[in-house]
Amino acid sequence: MVDNLAPLFSLLCLLLLPLYPFPASAQTYNNVSLGKSLSAGSSPSSWVSPSGEFAFGFQAINNTDAFLLAIWYEKIPEKTLVWYANGDNPAPKGSKVQLTSDGNLELNNTQGEEIWKAQSQSQSQSQSQSSVGVTYGAMLDTGNFVLVDTNSVHIWESFKNPSDTILPSQILELGGMLSSRQPTNYSRGRFQLRLLNDGNLVLNTIALPTNYAYAAYYVSNTYASGYQVVYNESTAMIFIQSKDGSILLCLTVESIPSTKTHYHRATIDFNGVFTQYARPKSSLSSNGDESWSIIGSIPDDICSFNSQDVGEGICGYNSICKIVQSRPVCECPTQYSLLDPNNILSGCKPDFILQGCYENGSGSQTEILYRMAELLDTDWPNSSTYQRREPYTEADCQNSCLYDCQCAIATFNDGHCWKKSLPVRNGKQNSDVAVKAFLKVSAGNSTQRNPHPPSVPEDYNPGSNPNEKEKAQGLFSVVAALLLGGSLFFNLIFLAAIFMGVLMYHKKPKEKVQKPISLETNLQSFTYKDLEEATDRFKEELGRGAFGVVYKGVLGFDSKLVAVKKLNKVQQEGDKEFKTELSVIGQTHHKNLVKLVGFCEEGQHRLLVYEFMSNGSLASFLFGSSRPDWNQRTQIAFGIARGLMYLHEECSIQIIHCDIKPQNILLDDSYTARISDFGLAKLLMTDQSRTNTAIRGTKGYVASEWFRHMRITVKVDVYSFGVMLLEIICCRRSVDLEIGDDERSILTDWAYDCYRERRLDALVENDMEAINDIERLERFLKVAIWCIQEEPSLRPTMRKVVQMLEGIVEVSDPPRPYLFVSVAET
Repeated sequence: MVDNLAPLFSLLCLLLLPLYPFPASAQTYNNVSLGKSLSAGSSPSSWVSPSGEFAFGFQAINNTDAFLLAIWYEKIPEKTLVWYANGDNPAPKGSKVQLTSDGNLELNNTQGEEIWKAQSQSQSQSQSQSSVGVTYGAMLDTGNFVLVDTNSVHIWESFKNPSDTILPSQILELGGMLSSRQPTNYSRGRFQLRLLNDGNLVLNTIALPTNYAYAAYYVSNTYASGYQVVYNESTAMIFIQSKDGSILLCLTVESIPSTKTHYHRATIDFNGVFTQYARPKSSLSSNGDESWSIIGSIPDDICSFNSQDVGEGICGYNSICKIVQSRPVCECPTQYSLLDPNNILSGCKPDFILQGCYENGSGSQTEILYRMAELLDTDWPNSSTYQRREPYTEADCQNSCLYDCQCAIATFNDGHCWKKSLPVRNGKQNSDVAVKAFLKVSAGNSTQRNPHPPSVPEDYNPGSNPNEKEKAQGLFSVVAALLLGGSLFFNLIFLAAIFMGVLMYHKKPKEKVQKPISLETNLQSFTYKDLEEATDRFKEELGRGAFGVVYKGVLGFDSKLVAVKKLNKVQQEGDKEFKTELSVIGQTHHKNLVKLVGFCEEGQHRLLVYEFMSNGSLASFLFGSSRPDWNQRTQIAFGIARGLMYLHEECSIQIIHCDIKPQNILLDDSYTARISDFGLAKLLMTDQSRTNTAIRGTKGYVASEWFRHMRITVKVDVYSFGVMLLEIICCRRSVDLEIGDDERSILTDWAYDCYRERRLDALVENDMEAINDIERLERFLKVAIWCIQEEPSLRPTMRKVVQMLEGIVEVSDPPRPYLFVSVAET
């Protein structure tokens, strides 16, 4: 969330609140009487709210016999948790939670030992006079579990004792706190959200297992004024308000879907980001956490946090934090691995022994044991720097660290070199970080020398370290001895032999060494023979395109099916296309993209190996003999939109596909849409104004700017997606001249006419599943028409498309797509 927009959105909160008052305080109760209990692993295992929206009870942890006492969304298939009591102490099967006869809510194991307790207490005044005790408990439709006394006062409530989540109608008071959970379980994590007693809302890490708080990585700056964090039930806005009820800061800055049509929650995620989520109530299919869409989050970039305060930082010691798909991801650098393989926030350790100084401090074995790995746009600022050198070149900086037994990492920027020892913290990788990092890593069995041996820093004393000059001097001594000790005739023959040997050595063609395209791709390298055998000599063809043919193959002992794309032998463009695919696709990871497994670069052979998609292409799925299920089609549309959003906005380099069509959308075992064929993708660097390429794409899906000498942007993919979305809606091809009816032959024209004349039933040919879901049908149709606008600036971004499809953003009435007849139509 952008801090400089806070005053504007605070004003927006103020303007909207009168229109959406708080709900009445009266609640409908499903009473839990004194003495009632639930058992972990037995039925019934929960107490449900009156409407059935929420449930209180036991949830198994990762399908084990360990249980959480929790509250969850009952109607959502994955039972999203919104509160839990015993994350640090899971309950074994058979444990019992009971509202005791004296009004205490207790969780005990099978031996009767206490695991957790919510003891009811009246307000702090004289309890002997005012306390009347708990008479029942209740699970409310707000998601709040309460213990209630005879005066209808909430003696205890889950809303006042939150875990990692707050819900609409919930208020966080001064001193209130949310704690993150661990990545793989529900024990307490390293991150906290707190409303301090001084009025500031802060996010910070803690020094587990203690509660000691490190420096805050987010501060609301509402000092001396903040009083409550309010999650408004009607508007779903989250804001900080003062004691007099005025709004100081609105934490919700994006478009907010209605609470009538969407579920809402806000959670401090395991990665430390406070995130507000929404999920449509009309779509309750079990799609995991992906069915929850992000409305907003703070901070915008947690990886940019930099503090001199002690502690592990965001991702743990020696790790690197970077933003992927707008979310933080923690990774270990080259030749480092997680301290705890089950915890991505545990920090990293070297996979090799980083030894200290050698005999006499000379470091004579350094070049054999270590090399320097380069990491672009990476830094560990204000972390373990023990020495600074300037002015230095990159080579000076690398060698200074390589030959320094205390140095593990060196960072370089503009002639400045910072040498660091382990551990380092607050590592980050971002294109805005104009710093190179050089990491001392194991050289393995390689005798490869440092890439810049001529430049030895002034603080390095080579001592007895052998170099090429010494080796040459030794060879010269041997030759001289032979010449002086032999006859004239022998010497002449010996010199001639040396001359011929040198001449032949320089004439001998050197074998080309293939370098990996990217150290980050982890792609498997295959020989041509490997792939020839895997495909049974390229026997079964799966499809063909502009740059090659795809064959079915089988790899390894486990008989893993793959798709092998054999690129055409194009001397220049084809080779360039291959390099592009390797360096870019190998670094793309998204559930709606086909994964690249490996490659072959041998002589003139250029092949790519992809994971095999068992359910073929979207084209065969849509245009077959029977009409596919409407809900399945909508989920496919969602998947394609998310995949394109990733390519356009969430890759380190923006990718334009340029040939989005049903033939290039594949379906996996569960019919999840996977975008394929990046052979036509164009990469736009930040300093490029347009692509320099010939017209690409397929007739019927090509945007008009290809023909109008306009700038080619991601909007060409948006246009193609719009055409394909119409095909998904209607289950027919965009151009079908066999229909015979001119009115219906061009789908884009026919779709707009049907929308304008309100003939949606005719458009979908009486598809009753779609007609019965008329609200979504109309929304999808309007999104498609916005996408196929002839003017690129009128087309939405793919992020906006995703939000509109999911119902998070309202879709306005689109204008006629075609403003004039394009060159393509003449």
